[in-house]
Amino acid sequence: MKDMRVWLERTGLGHVALLAVVLLVVFPLALDAFRLNLVGKYLCYAFVAVGLVMLWGWGGVLSLGQGVFFGLGGYAMAMFLKLEASDKASTSIQSTPGIPDFMDWNQLTALPLWWTPFEHLPFALFAVVAAPALLAFIIGFAMFRRRVGDVYFAIITQAVALILTVLIIGQQGYTGGVNGMTDLRTLLGWDIRTDSAKYILYYVCCGLLLLSVVACLWIQKSKLGTLLLAMRDKEDRVRFSGYDVSMFKVFVFCLAAAISGIGGAMFALQVGFMSPSIVGIVPSIEMVIFAAVGGRMSLVGAVYGALLVNFGKTYFSETFPDLWMFCMAGLFIVVTMFFPNGLAGLYASKLKPMLARRAAKPASPTSPTSPVATSTATKPVTTTATSKAQEPVSGKPAAEGV
Repeated sequence: MKDMRVWLERTGLGHVALLAVVLLVVFPLALDAFRLNLVGKYLCYAFVAVGLVMLWGWGGVLSLGQGVFFGLGGYAMAMFLKLEASDKASTSIQSTPGIPDFMDWNQLTALPLWWTPFEHLPFALFAVVAAPALLAFIIGFAMFRRRVGDVYFAIITQAVALILTVLIIGQQGYTGGVNGMTDLRTLLGWDIRTDSAKYILYYVCCGLLLLSVVACLWIQKSKLGTLLLAMRDKEDRVRFSGYDVSMFKVFVFCLAAAISGIGGAMFALQVGFMSPSIVGIVPSIEMVIFAAVGGRMSLVGAVYGALLVNFGKTYFSETFPDLWMFCMAGLFIVVTMFFPNGLAGLYASKLKPMLARRAAKPASPTSPTSPVATSTATKPVTTTATSKAQEPVSGKPAAEGV
């Protein structure tokens, strides 16, 4: 049992197992379908936070535009769902049946060619991961090869988020514009709006999130993870050792983008719409806050951070509708000032030592094996032996007997 506990502690799987129990057992038993669907929405953002732990916490690269990749994954899934909801029978009242409603409103008479592959679910699932990873590769290769980093890279990712938002809004006939893609109802004929579907999608989201955490944990424990930490702390030393630092950064940037795309796809499935409001600068900065609150070095902490921050937004907006933004700002300030390493740092510095002290608590003084009982039991024996050694032997002094 002790060996199992040590192994779980060394590999980090113990915390993942506890997270799995909370997500797969506690929440479904404690929450109704509506609240559970909200938690599923929060977990979609946790994908981005997990990717940021790898990118920012381990790779040392801060991106303020992760909403771009979250949005690309969401739009890839939403395009398939929208085409399925736009069959000729459902759109018979349109001027051009068989195309999405926003295309008909904008005077399009045929489905654009680049929309056609999204009629097939396998291609849409491929695009959920490939589209964000491809854009991340283009941006990362162009920037990291020129050794653009730190605050400059963060500003560039913000600019990309702004550009994509403007592009989506401006191309209303192809993307749905500011309203986005709405009325996403079925997945291969399966109604995703029912309570049973929400439960199933929640479990699928949890499963994919846990797999992402385990995969990233495996990378952290590998040689690649060690190189990422070395690159973060001493980039020049890694470069002088013969490693191509820029390609390591490109890899971890693409990894974070792909994971974010999966979260965006699950968001489109569980919430039922996708809009440019999810892609912009403000959502991207909030996603960084999720990782900061949970702990930018902890994968499991990032999930808890996403849950806590989003729960706070929901609770404060329902309880204090006029003050909820101030409450959220106060929460961020408190965490930043008093817990700079997030929830994971609080656990490592406070809670874990306290639990260790309790586990190593000494035995009770009344125990038969306590030091007091031992000394009491041996004291008469020691005294007797000493007195006998000091007595004369055969009427002679002790020294002569020796």
